[in-house]
Amino acid sequence: MPRMNYRQQNESMPFAGRLNRQVAGSGLRKTLYIMLLAVIPAILMAGEIIVKQLPLRQERITPAEIKEKVPGHYFIDFGQARFAGLELTIAKPEAGRKIIAHMGEALSAPATVDRKPGGSVRYWTAEIALEAGKTKYVVPLRRQDERLMPKEIGPVMPFRYAELDNAPPLDRKDVTQVAAFYPFDEKASDFKCSDPDLVAIWAMCKHTMKATSFGAVFVDGDRERKPYEADAYINQLGWYSCTDDFTLPRYSHEYLILHPTWPTEWILFSVLMAREDYRYTGDSTSLKAFYEDLKAKTLIALEREDGLISTVQPPVPKAVGDSIHIGKIRDIVDWPAGERDGCEMKPINTVVNAFHCRALQIMAELAAVMQKPDDEKRFRSASEKALNSLNRKLFDPAAGLYVDGEGSRHSSLHANMFPLALGLVPIERRGKVAAFVKSRGMACSVYGAQFLMDALFDQGMADHALALMKADGDRSWTHMIKRVGTTVALEAWDSKYKPNLDWNHAWGAAPANILPRKVLGIEPLKPGFAEILIQPRPGSLNWAEGYVPTRAGRVAVRLDQDAKAFRLKVEIPAGAAARIGVPKGTAGDTVSLDGKPVKATESDGYLFIEPVAAGTHDVLVRR
Repeated sequence: MPRMNYRQQNESMPFAGRLNRQVAGSGLRKTLYIMLLAVIPAILMAGEIIVKQLPLRQERITPAEIKEKVPGHYFIDFGQARFAGLELTIAKPEAGRKIIAHMGEALSAPATVDRKPGGSVRYWTAEIALEAGKTKYVVPLRRQDERLMPKEIGPVMPFRYAELDNAPPLDRKDVTQVAAFYPFDEKASDFKCSDPDLVAIWAMCKHTMKATSFGAVFVDGDRERKPYEADAYINQLGWYSCTDDFTLPRYSHEYLILHPTWPTEWILFSVLMAREDYRYTGDSTSLKAFYEDLKAKTLIALEREDGLISTVQPPVPKAVGDSIHIGKIRDIVDWPAGERDGCEMKPINTVVNAFHCRALQIMAELAAVMQKPDDEKRFRSASEKALNSLNRKLFDPAAGLYVDGEGSRHSSLHANMFPLALGLVPIERRGKVAAFVKSRGMACSVYGAQFLMDALFDQGMADHALALMKADGDRSWTHMIKRVGTTVALEAWDSKYKPNLDWNHAWGAAPANILPRKVLGIEPLKPGFAEILIQPRPGSLNWAEGYVPTRAGRVAVRLDQDAKAFRLKVEIPAGAAARIGVPKGTAGDTVSLDGKPVKATESDGYLFIEPVAAGTHDVLVRR
């Protein structure tokens, strides 16, 4: 990876910070702010990203299946797709013999690598000329397969299957998939439940986390091999839920602060990622170093008098683009564009402003962490103003729904799903908004599904969310696994929705974080999991169990339920405490902790007990 620059802590920083705090919604002060902001890039000094990457690792995979279709023609299945090379061992090489290798992610027929998979699904063929006395061979890959890869690893491509034609006799030990990945502890997490389809979805999404880490930065897939903020946010949450490394999410986050991408909401995602980095690690080093950048990435400089923002009317000033390290941005809502549920792309866009509101709220939290009371007050005030305008000007009282933007009369899934998932909908409106979101089904992309799942689980619709995950149609993770046949998450639900989709996109693996965070209910309440929330939302699952790694140690949950009782067994690491919430059944529920009755506090259909000390505990709710 190229070295990246960052502002050093120097005399220019107080100036930039003071200037950023002076911005107003409109008028002369804002004009002066924009003019002065233009000089900031000239006074910044070079530095480096804070976190250091770990060295990539390689894993040698033997075939799950190898069979000789006809003499000298072998089909090999490695069981899962990985970013890898293909290595052959030829015990008795015959000089001049040329083996023809075919490698790919898809099959066109049983035991046949698809030679024309279409889109960005990968296929590659190459010849290997044998030499007398040489027993080890690596199938040569394309030059573009060297992207992001260090020389000691070499080029890799995503593939699961291979065929070898004109080969001498081979067996399983002679053919090896040499996979590259970032350090990943597969034993650090697990998820199981009474529904085998959900278990399969978890396994595929967890494997996606490992397989797509080959470049030592969160990328959007093989086609571009480039980081994007929305991809990285979903990847970040999944990575935290699956393995015990914190360097890769932070590196990806810091890289994107300095090398942002074009969508408006993606700029705002940097603030969301900063929050998750601090929540999961408890380490404010990165937050402190990039604090001024994060303030700019709230896009507060674009706000008009009412606190709402537009990237269209007026266009984004160059000075603002300079402050966020990119020239032009434009609203995205969802991607591909056909996944927007008919959303009208208005200059004042509801989805964009929902993210803006949330970024302002988070920035107030982060200012408090950094002990910046003036900034905290400023961003809290700005968030309240923007949220008030969102809920007055972008909401249709007659329909009880959010519209797509200022001047729109259309209510898309996205205009309602995002405010709901981001916690911006007033309590008295949530029922109607949630019902509408439920009625739209999976009318969004695999990216949007992250927020749809969050919204549904948080509004007590776990069964609907789980049903969508494994639905029979072509917009589910079960479709990816059973009908498409991928072992790594897709970029889109199906090629018919995105003809150039690739088969290795971590933003399509939301269940990697949703199942641990929502079904098992494990999330940090205090930074670094010093205090833990355990609030399972299993819907009607008979049982579920699993564990996740945290900075404090392993957190494990096992739940069982029937008509008479809800049983929960938890494992809380040393030095931590937990707030435990269990679903309320009836008014006569009784709650016990380790066999002793306890008083529980009711909130939003849950019974909470706290604090629960470190150790293994049993919670029983009798209904």
